[in-house]
Formats: sequence, structure tokens, C-alpha cells
Amino acid sequence: MPAETRGLRVTRAVAAGADGHSEAALHPDLRTFTGDLVRPYGLPLREDLLTAGAGHDYAEMAAGLFERALPGGEPADLLILAFSSPDVRPAAPSSLRLSRHCPGQPTAFAVCDQGSAAAFTALRLAAVQHRTGGCRRAVIVLAEQSALHYETPEPVELPAEHRAVVLVCEEAPGEGLRVRGQDRPDGAAALRSVLDEHRRLGPGAGLLLAADLAAHGRSDSRPDGTPDGIAAARPGQPFTGVWSLLADRLPGQDGPLLVADHDRRLGRLSTLTLP
Repeated sequence: MPAETRGLRVTRAVAAGADGHSEAALHPDLRTFTGDLVRPYGLPLREDLLTAGAGHDYAEMAAGLFERALPGGEPADLLILAFSSPDVRPAAPSSLRLSRHCPGQPTAFAVCDQGSAAAFTALRLAAVQHRTGGCRRAVIVLAEQSALHYETPEPVELPAEHRAVVLVCEEAPGEGLRVRGQDRPDGAAALRSVLDEHRRLGPGAGLLLAADLAAHGRSDSRPDGTPDGIAAARPGQPFTGVWSLLADRLPGQDGPLLVADHDRRLGRLSTLTLP
């Protein structure tokens, strides 16, 4: 008899916002690091934000979610932190600090500098690690904080609030999660591609769209919700928005689920299919 297929699936998702700021945002090393980072490009620091200590530490934001995500201290084999906006503790790897708070003290690393695609890369890497036999439970931490401590040459969408999402991926019988990425510079074309993929999943399939991606279809009222199983994330959280929506929808989802995000600056469409 052929061996049973076992894949990695997202079994739990929890999300929460964070108020205020962390002490790390007032540390002088943040000013030094950020100044060294932007000096070659002639970008001025945001002295108002540095003086006020604006911003939040990703390890602080996410550590408090582990008890909800891993009830009873279920141990993890792998932890991946993914983010788009920079952390306020650049000198200390937040993924390693989070690993010490996570049951099992899993192997940990971070994914960044990929815009919204970083979350999907983290899930793809977890699935690859599972196929090697080295991971039966993975924790994916997605975080964004709302302070950028330097000026940018063009406007950048920043989060409305500090927010973290923890995804728990576990081995289960059957097909596992599937992650795809493709270059799609045009957002409207990206949405059409996602809607086609959703239809191919068949009746009962759900679709969760990031807010920017959903905005391309509002003129024809396609992604506004319930009849076709489509839901759009609320605006204001460019990195964690669609994953916060997943945390809301996952417990009651019956059937396949497609999660899609489009990074317009990079022209990159990313999708996650949950069987």
C-alpha cells in the first residue's frame, strides 16, 4: 500500500493589536543604527519619533500570543518571524528572542525585505522544512509596527496600529498548504487571476483578499463578501491585515480557502491555498 500523504496545514491563527510603545524605541542604539542605515541615501531621521520613543518591539508584541496559539505548552520545531516594516530593536534578532518564549525553543530565523510576500515565503519555507522530516509543528509570526524613523523619498503606507499574528502549522493527513508567487505588476490583473483561481477551487471555497488587492474589484462589486465566499481585509494594516482576517475566519471555515495579497511596489502576487 502507498504511504499516507501527510502535509503541513495552518490549524490555528491568533491576532492582536498592541498599544503604546516599547522601551526599545527609546534606546540610543535605534538612532545610531537608523542613522547609519539611511546616511548613504541622504534621508533625514524622524527626530520627533525618535524623541517620543514611537514604535514597538516585535518580540514583545508576539510573545504574549503563544499561550493562545499553543495551548498547554505544545512544543514547536520551527519558528519564523516575517515582517515588512522594520523592528525597533534592530541589534537583537527578535526571532531568537521569540524562540526562547515559544514552547519547545524551536529553531528560529526571520524573513524580511520582501514586502507582503514575506509572510508567504515564511509559510513556503515551513512546508519545505516539513518535507525534509525536520518539522511537525511550525509557528509563523507576522508583525508590523507603525513607526518609521526616517523620511522616505516617496510616500509609504504604514500600519494604522502595531499588530501581530501567529499562525500554527501542523502535520496532518492529506494534502498540505500550497504557496504560489508570481510577478503581476498590474493590481487589477492580479485580482482577476486570483478570482479565476478561486473559481477553480469549486463550490464552498473561501477567498480572503488583502485590502489593496480587493480595492481593484470594488467597481464590479465582486469582492464585497458573502455570496461567493469572498471577504476583504480592513484597510490600514498592509502586512498583517489579511492574516488577521484569516484568524477570524479559520475556525468556521469548511472547505478550501484561498488567501491572496499583492505588493504593488514590488509587483508581486502571492497566494496561499489551504485544503
